[in-house]
Amino acid sequence: MNTSVNLAGIQMKNPVTVASGTFGYGREFAELIDLNKIGGICTKGTSLKPRSGNKPPRVYETTAGMLNAIGLQNPGVEYFMQNDLPYLKQFDTAIIVNACGSSIDEYVELAKVLNTLDIDGVELNLSCPNVKAGCMAFGTTYEGVKEVTSQVRKVLDKPLIVKLTPNVTDITAPAKGAEDAGADGVSLINTLLGMSIDIHTRRPHLANNMGGLSGPAIKPVAVRMVYQVAHAVNIPVLGLGGIVTQDDAIEFILAGATAVSIGTGNFITPDTCIKVVDGITEYMKKYNIEDINEIIGTVQMN
Repeated sequence: MNTSVNLAGIQMKNPVTVASGTFGYGREFAELIDLNKIGGICTKGTSLKPRSGNKPPRVYETTAGMLNAIGLQNPGVEYFMQNDLPYLKQFDTAIIVNACGSSIDEYVELAKVLNTLDIDGVELNLSCPNVKAGCMAFGTTYEGVKEVTSQVRKVLDKPLIVKLTPNVTDITAPAKGAEDAGADGVSLINTLLGMSIDIHTRRPHLANNMGGLSGPAIKPVAVRMVYQVAHAVNIPVLGLGGIVTQDDAIEFILAGATAVSIGTGNFITPDTCIKVVDGITEYMKKYNIEDINEIIGTVQMN
């Protein structure tokens, strides 16, 4: 059986990756699972300069999910180059760096640096809902996505995947903006903007007031959006949003995703991604599927 896929020019041994912001740079999880078994790692959001993120509390568990308002805390690309990338290179898995910024110039300068690194691709984060400047404004419209993506495309030769926010009326519009600007693929969905209130203090549970909702609660929305985008653009889709089992992953693949990312599931059970990899193989055996690519986008609508 063939489980390998080509995601936007990134060759992966299987279609399972781990989502940005839920796996750090791999060090913590390497003590618990074999990183060589997953198709790829989408690193924590990395910016040109270090970011301290939002003040705590920054995470709150909800029914079938969680809210987070981390604020893209990270040590910056220079630290990543010197410390995290050399560590990741020892594993046989694709390295996709999630790139974030607060201005077009910042995205471009960061892309120039990433273009010099020995990585497999870049995931352009235009969709994080808890950073007050930058990401949300760029990711919600066709024009905004197209503008940032086109500027980054000019300086980046590596595979470019644009991560889309679900906090829009029509998800296909920003997807088309990414495609028209030269992106090699899109990933979706990022978190849904949410809020939770402590009824005793009458204040939001998060210091940032609002945050991104992730986990199983958002999966049906994510599957629907992946299906819509897969039928609206001609570039591959990396699907994510509430995947915690192999059945969830296969749903996304049937909806049109070339590959999938495990996010909040990593917090629930650290070896979720390994179980999903093994589960996809078992599914292929059960239904005599010789090549995982045969079933991408094959859902039969009523």
